[in-house]
Amino acid sequence: MKLKRKHRRLVFVVAGMTSLLIAAGLVLNAFEDNLVFFYTPSDLVEKDITEGRRFRLGGLVEEGSENRLDDGLTVEFTVTDLTATIPVIYRGPLPDLFREGQGVVTEGKMVNGVFIADSVLAKHDENYMPPEVAEALKASGQWQGDGSE
Repeated sequence: MKLKRKHRRLVFVVAGMTSLLIAAGLVLNAFEDNLVFFYTPSDLVEKDITEGRRFRLGGLVEEGSENRLDDGLTVEFTVTDLTATIPVIYRGPLPDLFREGQGVVTEGKMVNGVFIADSVLAKHDENYMPPEVAEALKASGQWQGDGSE
């Protein structure tokens, strides 16, 4: 049985669309594996985050929480969004501008209720806070910015 020209074109279009959908699905799946999500301490308390999954944790370094261990490289501190807190352990040199009470974004994963960071980013001047942290603080009603934000 020979297909009419109109039916052959329809089969070709359907096969092409199916191929495009499969390719888009594969690309989206690859992106999902490489995405690093941003969470605040309150988000972590509310959501069930798979242990060992990489993400960014942002907030403020809680006052009085910084503890440098004897090896000189490991630092323990607490990140807060003024509602919830998460303990963090980081091994490596901290940014020069890292200090308590300032905005910070860390990247790593949760292990037994502690965030193990492999990178720490700190604010770069007196008026800056990472955008994700500022938005999270505004959403929680804890924002204490200068009103120009």
